Parts: sequence; structure tokens; C-alpha cells
Amino acid sequence: MRILPPRAVAVLFRSQIAALALLCATTVPAQQPPLPVEQAARQLLEREAAGLPGDVSIAVEPFQADNRLPACTGLEAFLPAGARAWGRLSVGVRCSAPIAWTVFVPARVAVIGEYLVTARPIRAGQIIGSADLIRQSADLTTLPEDTLRDESRATGKHTRFAVAAGTPLRAGMLRLPPVVQQGQNVRVISGGEGFRVSNEGRALNRAAEGEAVRVRLPGGQVVQGTARFDGAVEILP
Repeated sequence: MRILPPRAVAVLFRSQIAALALLCATTVPAQQPPLPVEQAARQLLEREAAGLPGDVSIAVEPFQADNRLPACTGLEAFLPAGARAWGRLSVGVRCSAPIAWTVFVPARVAVIGEYLVTARPIRAGQIIGSADLIRQSADLTTLPEDTLRDESRATGKHTRFAVAAGTPLRAGMLRLPPVVQQGQNVRVISGGEGFRVSNEGRALNRAAEGEAVRVRLPGGQVVQGTARFDGAVEILP
């Protein structure tokens, strides 16, 4: 048996290690770096959030470095069905090549802007005026969906119920002023193609413009129509 000198043994060992490393490099695919996944998610949210009211800030949670996903050459970010760039959400990132995979990255879109708040206690049925409102600033994504920001959408409307001071004003708290009062005599308009008929009746309920009104006609018949801005009730064919 031939015994190799120490120098030859060292050279042979190093060459075997290099060959093993080369074999591993050619058989184990590269792992997906987290940064491109995060960037794809952020860029999508930046596009989707363009035009939102207020100051927008976007935070994307770090994607796990030990993801064990093969490196991708074609990343595409998307929003799941029904999702939008608002508040907390998950952004989908899919790989199309060389091996298909899909992940979801948690993110948050904050929108700092002004909204309307009651400046004083408001009675039920009270008409809202400018003096009843003040503006505050907060992350709009944390407020109810129908929170009002435009004063013109609030002034001149009635409150449906009493509202405490400092309450964010919501569309569901308000209603248009009634154009028809219960017990009021109203003009009832009906018709079809080429003709119109006008009658008189008594309203059985109060209604704002566009709301349904039940009317009792002189003969006792009860019909239902829609309140118009001028206080008349229109029965559509």
C-alpha cells in the first residue's frame, strides 16, 4: 500500500471539498432573497394608494429570510379579491419562473387626514350647521367607513338620534330634512307613456326626498310613491 506524503494528502482533501461544494451548488437551487418580495409588495401598494385622501404611509413586514423558496426571476404582486390598499391587509406575491409559488406578505396602509367631529351635544332631529362641527386629524383607516370628511355632506341634514360632543360624524347618523310630514295633504302624481294624472291624498308617514311615502287617497285606497323635492309624491309605473 502506497502512503501519500502529507502535502499530497492536503491537496487531495481540498480538491474533494471543492468538488463537493460544486456538486451542492449545482443540485440545490438558490434561495429567494426577501428584499425583492418586500419591494414588489410595496410598489403595488404605492400604486394602489395613489390619490387617497391625506398623508399616506406604507409599512410592509419583513419577509422571512429562511423561506426555502427557489429564487424567482419573475415576481408579480397582487391584492386578494375584495382587498384594497387601506388599513391592515395581506399582499400576494407570486412567482412565475422558473418554479411557480405564491406567498402573502402582511402590510399596513395608514392614511392621516381630517374628519368631522361634533363640536357640542346634538339633539335628535337637530339640523346640523357649520358651528356644530370641528375637524380632527387621525388615521382614517381606523375610523368607520362612512365617517364624513366633507362639511357639505353634513350641514342642513337632521340627526337620526342624539349625538354626544366629540363624536366622529358618520353618514348613517344623518338624514335629509323631511319634505313630507305625516298627516299632510300631498299631491300624488302618476302616469305612464304619454299621460300624467294628478290627485290629492293624505300622507301616512314622514319622508325626505327620495324616500317612500304611503298615501291614502280620497276613496280610501292606500298607494305608495316616492317623495319629491317639492313635497309631491310620485308613483312610478
